Amino acid sequence: MYLALAGVEAEFQSLESGEITLLRSSPRGAFYGALRPGPYRVALSKPGYGAKTSTVELKHEHPVQFRLLSGGLIGYMYPKWARSGELCEYRIHSIEQYQLTLWRYGWKKEYVRMIGWVDEHGPQANRQILPDCDFTQTGVRWNNDGYPAPPVIPAPDRSGLYYLRAKTPSGAIFSFPWVVAPASPRARIAVLASTNTWNAYNNYGGRSNYVNSDHLPDQPVVNSRQDLSRYLDNLPFGSWRHRDSEFSPLSFDRPEPNNHIFDDCEVTDPVQGRVQCGQAPGEWRLYGWLEREGFDYDLYAEAQLHDGVLPLDAYSVLILAVHPEYWTREMYLRLKEWVFTKGGRLMYLGGNGLNCEVLLNPGGTMRCLSSLFSLHGELGGHSEDGAIRYESRMHRTLESEASLLGVVCSETGIMTAAPYRVLDESHWIFEGTGLHNGDLFGAETLHERVPGGASGHETDKRSASSPPNTLLLAKGTNPDDGGAEIVYHQPPGGGAVFSVGSITWVSALFPDPAVSRITRNVLLRFLART
Repeated sequence: MYLALAGVEAEFQSLESGEITLLRSSPRGAFYGALRPGPYRVALSKPGYGAKTSTVELKHEHPVQFRLLSGGLIGYMYPKWARSGELCEYRIHSIEQYQLTLWRYGWKKEYVRMIGWVDEHGPQANRQILPDCDFTQTGVRWNNDGYPAPPVIPAPDRSGLYYLRAKTPSGAIFSFPWVVAPASPRARIAVLASTNTWNAYNNYGGRSNYVNSDHLPDQPVVNSRQDLSRYLDNLPFGSWRHRDSEFSPLSFDRPEPNNHIFDDCEVTDPVQGRVQCGQAPGEWRLYGWLEREGFDYDLYAEAQLHDGVLPLDAYSVLILAVHPEYWTREMYLRLKEWVFTKGGRLMYLGGNGLNCEVLLNPGGTMRCLSSLFSLHGELGGHSEDGAIRYESRMHRTLESEASLLGVVCSETGIMTAAPYRVLDESHWIFEGTGLHNGDLFGAETLHERVPGGASGHETDKRSASSPPNTLLLAKGTNPDDGGAEIVYHQPPGGGAVFSVGSITWVSALFPDPAVSRITRNVLLRFLART
């Protein structure tokens, strides 16, 4: 996590003279000693961390940083998504042997198979090594050192959200997701996992789009509240005042601690964790609900929409859920064309979605175009002269997402949650709910970070960019008129868009019958259209 390590023992051996110098790191993680410039072999050791050897070139004007990996259990699949039958590699760091099993997460957690027990003859040979660089940009590249045949497994035949669960004899457990798309379309519903957003929030290695978003600072962190600009800057989203060109890429080749599922929970249990509620564990609630209600679906990663692996024309409905915040231009334009000219039907069951353009680069990295050009850090963004010109970061680089979704996120209502109030009881989405104008629904959710209702966490509303035929059907009762707006519009090309504008909607599917019935009504209507 780019933390300063005190008390690291280091042996610097000059590769020119053979001279050896022993040093010990300071509380700021620095080595102080009289070393001549030149090449060195450096052995590093600290209790609780994996020892390693690095070869470096020491220069007066260019400090060298060393990175050690603490003990424990963590891992990820790479790539993190695949089509059925494709091979992916599990990359796991452990200080002891571990059992690895594969599970599918839908209405029920289904045990798929035992991968096996993993161990080696060498002492703690399952320890991985961190590169001595900003690997948030390049990836951790695990399984590279001493792995002549990295471990791979084929993606299962059935599409869905899979988790690999590693467990050690001492009781350590870590689980990590794997998005499996079908080899070819099998259902009429496609669902998109928000894999770009997962990466944007992943600060493994010391950087995400929210911490050190431009680059790592020159010195590692001693105390987060004293050292990180996120906490020292008085402006919200202060780091997003940088220009787009100043944001360094974020690699997908890293573990994602935010997607670990803490306990042996069921899909109807509360979503535990601060970030988990807006990532794969939160999205799992939608997949479980779809299966409980009898809807077949194919699951895809966002990169598979970007590169064309997801054939939109083969599906009747596309569902976006929870928090699909970071999208490429190619994804957005492909989806809009499908909805506006090809009759596609879009269900947006999330909040603050499609809000920021990202670039997916060769080599498995992503760069966020997060600049707000903002004087005060507002989400809407400003032009350079300070006038408010943009409804979102996507608006600044392409167009407002309200042009497609009918709604766009605004600051009112953020970090609050509340029920919705019915505004148009005559609309077909309310059939069978028994709700009337003024009635409240969506009071209970599985969302523990921001409890209080199905309109919450981050909320979207209509704007000047919304299509003129956008219908307002219900609105959240959040403070400051910040409630999410449920809207519906039909583009001229025969498509349709239903949007709820709330991160917490999906977490209300199980506890609230009205939220479930409304979602079911929309799906049935969209599937019935030809």
